[in-house]
Amino acid sequence: MSALLETQLAKEQEQIAALRAAIGRAVVGQAEVVEQLLVGLFAGGHCLLEGVPGLGKTLLVRALGQALHLSFRRVQFTPDLMPSDLIGTEILEEDHGTGKRYFQFQQGPVFTHLLLADELNRTPPKTQSALLEAMQEGTVSYAGTTHELPRPFFVLATQNPIEQAGTYPLPEAQLDRFLLNIMVDYPSAEEELQIITATTGTQRQQVPQVLDAEAVLALQARVRELHISEHLLRWIARLLRATRPGPDAPQAVRDYVQWGVGPRAGQALVLCAKARALLHGRLAATRTDIEAIALPVMRHRLLLNYRAEAEGKRVTDLIAALLQAVPCDAE
Repeated sequence: MSALLETQLAKEQEQIAALRAAIGRAVVGQAEVVEQLLVGLFAGGHCLLEGVPGLGKTLLVRALGQALHLSFRRVQFTPDLMPSDLIGTEILEEDHGTGKRYFQFQQGPVFTHLLLADELNRTPPKTQSALLEAMQEGTVSYAGTTHELPRPFFVLATQNPIEQAGTYPLPEAQLDRFLLNIMVDYPSAEEELQIITATTGTQRQQVPQVLDAEAVLALQARVRELHISEHLLRWIARLLRATRPGPDAPQAVRDYVQWGVGPRAGQALVLCAKARALLHGRLAATRTDIEAIALPVMRHRLLLNYRAEAEGKRVTDLIAALLQAVPCDAE
């Protein structure tokens, strides 16, 4: 490793460590969730966080927004939210000099670096779909004109897996736009004690701003430069194909899977494995990185059938079994 590359890697690790520490000032524990969130950020994708109420999903996203010197907006998704409330609308303006009237596009809250879409599944599909172009293309089209969104652009959406009354499940096309589906679980006993101690006193932790847009874009560019070996790429391709029901698929897939993952899942696995390697100070992705990130990458893209639901089969167990069953060439 050259001295210049070693210096650059050391600087990047300092930036990542500072970001972790800044988030840790507001969020107790949840190390795996924070890591997956940073993987999504540096891989340049969007994240869907799921967990029961009160686990700190919104706090975690807000802490990330405070730690980044980026514009941050929060939108509470409700049944009466309209697409124009999200992407913006045209308003009638008047030139006071000439008296001429014209339409001016008024940007909505989606025009930001970091968008918190809180309880995304509580708004109708018409409004959910307004996010599709923004998430995929980084643009918004209105009245025949395309408007560029700021870079980087990062959507963090939350949804509650319980209380499904009055909710609108996200369609598969929109779920596929999320790079990662992150599950937020209950804290450990020690972490829970720290949370209730730290949040019921008079002091409030301030989250410092440690990274700006230029630094985030540089780290995203670095992720794409990292190496991943040919045999790992072939293994990822075999994993994707093994999730699709067919004559050559594993028996469990033929029995319990309705639709397998598409090529976008493979792209996500590669980028996320590289991003995780960077978080751990390595210049090449390994099988460990792929295995660590496979579940949040694939679980929202793999659709089980009615038989799986009837027999209580979980997508988590199926993905874990595939990681062990699909052969990986020796390094």
